[in-house]
Amino acid sequence: MSDTPAQLRPPGPFSRFEFLVAGRYLRARRKERFVSVIALLTLVGVALGVATLITVMSVMNGFRTELLSKILGLNGHFVVENVRGPLTDYEDVVRRLEGVEGVTYAIPYVEGQALASGNADSTGVVVRGIDAASLKKLTLLDNAAALGGWDDWDAGQGVAIGDRLSNRLGVALTDPVTIVNPDGTMTPVGQTAAMRSYPVNVIFDLGMPEQDNFYVYMPLQPAQVYFKQFTDQLKAGAAMPGVMATDEEIDAAYERIYSASGVEVFVDNPDNIAGMKQRLEAALDRPFAITDWQQRNATFFSALQVERVVMFVILSLIILVAAFNIIASLVMLVKDKGPDIAVLRTMGATRGAILRIFSMTGFAIGFSGTMLGLVLGLLFAANAEMLRSGLSSLLSIPIFPPELFMMNALPSRIDQGEVIVVVALSLGLTFLATLYPAWRAARLDPVEGLNQ
Repeated sequence: MSDTPAQLRPPGPFSRFEFLVAGRYLRARRKERFVSVIALLTLVGVALGVATLITVMSVMNGFRTELLSKILGLNGHFVVENVRGPLTDYEDVVRRLEGVEGVTYAIPYVEGQALASGNADSTGVVVRGIDAASLKKLTLLDNAAALGGWDDWDAGQGVAIGDRLSNRLGVALTDPVTIVNPDGTMTPVGQTAAMRSYPVNVIFDLGMPEQDNFYVYMPLQPAQVYFKQFTDQLKAGAAMPGVMATDEEIDAAYERIYSASGVEVFVDNPDNIAGMKQRLEAALDRPFAITDWQQRNATFFSALQVERVVMFVILSLIILVAAFNIIASLVMLVKDKGPDIAVLRTMGATRGAILRIFSMTGFAIGFSGTMLGLVLGLLFAANAEMLRSGLSSLLSIPIFPPELFMMNALPSRIDQGEVIVVVALSLGLTFLATLYPAWRAARLDPVEGLNQ
């Protein structure tokens, strides 16, 4: 009678005894090899599901970040356009907008569509006129010059084109490019197209096929002249030229007032659209049409967001399938361990202990698979471009061609919050998968177990 009641008390929940039994069930004997193989395949399935989900979500995050940085790096977060006639006071509008808190800078521009012709081909392009001061603010474009340079940009009479467009037109540096605008001059026989040749002063490479293929940049004033964005007005105090006045006298009596297509505004926080729009409207002295980047790219970015959600749901099914495999392997394990469960119950093990033993056995498979998938997913996401180029070379087929995906390399951006969600989702599903088989093991009658 030396033993005290405390010494005869059964071990508590999650005791060393329960961990030892659960660990023993994970190490299958020769006759239990089939169950062990199923558990191993389940572990691999969980790992592949987690790794795939982390990799794909990281690549999609990289796509969104890269597209945003390039699209918004060249196009303003807001576009301000005059609703009453030409925007002739664009310099004053720029000063007002740049005085708004949260605005980084504002640039005036002239834009129009035209046909560009070179030595080899012709294609439709977007011609954009900006001055040297605005060019310096667009660091993405300023640093993208592959051939030539932006020196004396305002004084020059040339254009800047992308490397893909130069290859398509068959032109090199200093070669002429003919720009044809259908909105030309009215003549007695009708409207004729405006046609003018400009030398190529800069060839840039933005790494974004849309920009490198379809955009032509020229100095602001030549663009204003080409697209006829100016008006001739009589100078204040000048006498109206007489009938016998010379052309020089007429030109001296008039002044040319240039206008802009609009003003692009870049802000510190592109996501704060509503608040910034109100500030911009308050800073202007008359009504303007103000559109933000989300309105201009609503379809594109909405489709991208929907695609991210759908991909997350679809790839989560891989983990769900692996969780069902855990249920199958544990049910088989419970069936095989019926006599062992009966012996444990007769030795004093409670139903709660049996429940915890088999829950820990199944959860160990899910936890190991999740951790392995986490490591693999982070490795794949961090080396996505290297894996893409390797597979492309191995299979001799283009994977994520830049002509379709608007970038030269496969981007990847690991989001810590999304990784935590994926890991939590995997652990949650695999834990829930253990409950039913563990409950069945706990409900097993010792007599029935001994008779198996």
